[in-house]
Amino acid sequence: MTTQSIKDVVARGGGPSALAKKLGITSQAISQWRRAPAERVAQIEAATGIPREDLRPDLFRREGAA
Repeated sequence: MTTQSIKDVVARGGGPSALAKKLGITSQAISQWRRAPAERVAQIEAATGIPREDLRPDLFRREGAA
């Protein structure tokens, strides 16, 4: 699967303000993202339900993937 767009991630998180609150950061910080920051992937996964493998496939592989 392709990397989830930040727009999709934010939408799944309930919008920029809601996601920012869940992550303990500002919505302005989220607006600067081009992709999910590596240090926030676990938090984003918990807040949105989007698997880390979809958020950052360059860093995480699905189990069983070659």
